[in-house]
Amino acid sequence: MMAVTKRVALGAVATALIVGLAGCSGAAGPVPEAGKKTAPATEGNSPAAAPKGAVSLIGDGSTAFTGPQPERLAAKRLKPGQKPPQFVVFSWDGAGEDSQKLFSHFRAVAKKYDARMTYFLSGVYLLPEEKKELYDPPQHSAGRSDIGFNDAEGIRRTLTELRAAWLDGNEIGTHFNGHFCGPDGGVGTWSVEEWKSEISQAKSFVKSWKTNAPALKGEAPLPFDYDRELIGARTPCLEGQKNMVAAARTMGFRYDSSGIGNQVWPAKKDGIWDLPLQLVPMPGRAFETLSMDYNFMFNQSGTKTQGDPDKHEYWGNQMRDGLLQAFDRAYNGNRAPLIIGNHFESWNGGTYMRAVEETIKTVCTQRDVQCVSFRQLADWLDAQDPATLARLGTLEVGQKPKPGWTSFLAGAAPGKPAGSPVPARPADRSAGKGTDGSAD
Repeated sequence: MMAVTKRVALGAVATALIVGLAGCSGAAGPVPEAGKKTAPATEGNSPAAAPKGAVSLIGDGSTAFTGPQPERLAAKRLKPGQKPPQFVVFSWDGAGEDSQKLFSHFRAVAKKYDARMTYFLSGVYLLPEEKKELYDPPQHSAGRSDIGFNDAEGIRRTLTELRAAWLDGNEIGTHFNGHFCGPDGGVGTWSVEEWKSEISQAKSFVKSWKTNAPALKGEAPLPFDYDRELIGARTPCLEGQKNMVAAARTMGFRYDSSGIGNQVWPAKKDGIWDLPLQLVPMPGRAFETLSMDYNFMFNQSGTKTQGDPDKHEYWGNQMRDGLLQAFDRAYNGNRAPLIIGNHFESWNGGTYMRAVEETIKTVCTQRDVQCVSFRQLADWLDAQDPATLARLGTLEVGQKPKPGWTSFLAGAAPGKPAGSPVPARPADRSAGKGTDGSAD
């Protein structure tokens, strides 16, 4: 069982609407065993290509280069006048497999409905408790983590899901390590150099789990080079984005999903794609909230993760219906990608897990819809004509082009991009209360 304890931090963000902030809380494919390899690769120097079925171990054999990722959709540039597909991104913060087996469950759900997802792995989920001193977090003593560490069985389970998830075409991003939130040494106070250290350590725990957990040395490697695989993240509690991005863009990152935005087409921010969580409807309420399970929960039962059982079904339906309303206004409007964040948690009786699964079942089966990972979305954005993206950026939330898609994207001069205008003020953490919440 994963030895992880969860932490909730409160905060407030003021927008034109009342919102909730968030930032967190199978069998593997045929990968040859560690002893079977070809042309060993040195760490960070994997070959550009390899024969099908070949495995080139990296470093201590925790990871390996196995060739291009299977099942990843190829990015195609829109033709002039072509309506863009409706992208939907389902992502998971602190992804790991514990006794609830939610990682394996949703991996199976994704396969059933032809969806690819992003799993933001916490590096300490691959670090055993007895080796916790190897983690030296910024502004904290070595061996400290607000989400704990793992044990051998928890690491084994998580590795099994990571292997299979990647072979299914999903993305393995990062949620970093110790999940520190708030003003006392929280990630929002970290410098650029401290973030570089945190990122390097998150990568090292993934690339060195065989060394750190010798009981698992006979396990198959992860089938990817993490130096190449890791291109994006979401910060704990959505804090520290500016300095994290300043560090990450020098370390191979291509996107970040730590921001707060509206349902409009994304743009680059500080050199990488800004793919934020979005404000979505909260049915029956006079405000919108962020597109994450924790935020719906916070607006329903506050910080109580197991509120009134009589309301569990209603609360789950409220989240599902809010996400579906958000989908409909994008699908029938500006076609902006819908970005949804979640945790592998059974809050309020697991009602949010049901809501997410029902959303996947409903939206990923519709015409012109692609349920993709952040990596696939970034690939698609990079493949487009910048003028096309600029035109798409002029559309507001739910706004369908008046002349129709053919005329709108046929080659007219673009207007001023709309961006993601979400005014906000700093959270009033000193009071310890507000209209919104941030989670681990």
